[in-house]
Amino acid sequence: MQANALDRTNITSLYQQIATRLREEAMNGAYGATGKLPSEAQLCERFGVSRITVRQALDRLEEEGTVERKQGKGTYVAGKRVRHGLDALRSFHDSLVLQGLTPAMRLLSLEPAEVPEHLRVRFVDADDGCVLLRRLHLVDGEPIALGASYLPRAVGEMDADVVARQPNYALLGALSGKGVAHADIAIRAEAAAREVARILKIRAGSPLLVMTRTSAYPNGECCDHSTFHICPDRYEFFASCTFQLGE
Repeated sequence: MQANALDRTNITSLYQQIATRLREEAMNGAYGATGKLPSEAQLCERFGVSRITVRQALDRLEEEGTVERKQGKGTYVAGKRVRHGLDALRSFHDSLVLQGLTPAMRLLSLEPAEVPEHLRVRFVDADDGCVLLRRLHLVDGEPIALGASYLPRAVGEMDADVVARQPNYALLGALSGKGVAHADIAIRAEAAAREVARILKIRAGSPLLVMTRTSAYPNGECCDHSTFHICPDRYEFFASCTFQLGE
């Protein structure tokens, strides 16, 4: 029997056969790092059944806790999260790539700005101002985070296509030739403001994770101050720590 074919002579109902097939695939990691299942339309085409039959199968998997459905976003393997490690210095974009994902960034705006007051003492060429870069981060075509970054003014003179496609740390490395050496990161919870919610395609007031990152070159000059508003339903942060025994 072909992988997608159902046994229509079997006493087991079609939706139960589909549920069994999807359950096995979920347990074997067939849906990648995000755990997102194909859409209902794709499953209908794959198995040659009606949408009602597919929904019955998904209902069964949801009832047993194998999958969870997110309104407007799709069906996911339960408990599956995109993970962002905090024990290594890497960009938000690169943390997604390392998990085997194919993330995308959409440039929203790049405009001159004043260096935030609390950074003026140590920001690169603060007297010349900076640029504010706003980008939308997507996975599987769905918004996962909104990033806003204060970067050196020279970033604004780079090719727009490069700025749109390259993560901040790659841009900064190209400017300085030495790259980022240190970053301070803070994470908090926040209700989504109306404009942020519109861009992320969620309801205003929905819970968000907010990561604030301040990065510096080896000489201590601040070169990046970023704030990421992150949808928490498919995303989590983690860190590995080693306990140091006292002498």
